[in-house]
Amino acid sequence: MSKLLTMLDAFDELPQVRNLREHTYEALGDTMVDVGCGSGRAIGELAARGVKAIGVDLDPAMIEVAVERWPAGEFHVADATALPLDDGSVTGYRADKILHALAEPEQAVAEARRVLTPHGRAVLIGQDWDTLVIDSDDPELTRSLVHARADRMPHPRIARRYRNLLLDNGFTDVAVEVHTIVWTDAACLPTLANIGGEGPWLDDQAARARDDRLFVAIPIFVASGTRAA
Repeated sequence: MSKLLTMLDAFDELPQVRNLREHTYEALGDTMVDVGCGSGRAIGELAARGVKAIGVDLDPAMIEVAVERWPAGEFHVADATALPLDDGSVTGYRADKILHALAEPEQAVAEARRVLTPHGRAVLIGQDWDTLVIDSDDPELTRSLVHARADRMPHPRIARRYRNLLLDNGFTDVAVEVHTIVWTDAACLPTLANIGGEGPWLDDQAARARDDRLFVAIPIFVASGTRAA
């Protein structure tokens, strides 16, 4: 848990990521649910603006952290495919970096449609885990490590299907954007350790960080759509 929080916090603190997070809050309305809310940062930020923000995560430990960090928010332990919300009860639905970890991401998007009001907005955010760009002196090894890490997930390439998932569930005005996050400092090393483990490859990346030569680029896909009436 502590390692995961360290990675998430480091990523969320990047100025590019903060700006992207702000962008994903647009047009969510006055009542929204953040699915896979993790440590609750989005809930805290939205609640501070007067939005009724509801955070949902399947991990009770994450919800405990969220409640401690953001006491003004509302949090629930629940599955993304069975939200503790009434039909048509929220104006905005946000799912950030979660669909790749689900056994049935299609069901989560169907659930988004159920809980949204007519004309409510859904926003899906995440990376395609095959498309991490990492500068390395051993590109073949790096490629194999990235793909091996991706293959440990249920749906590592789900982000490239976001548009079709929304369309298949009756969403309209569907749009997709790609925002590339560039990471060049040592705060990225826990994420790289999660990909490559301890050893010479990670040692090389740590040396790059010390010499200001680290380069990691992560394309983030943002898909949005409107629930039809």
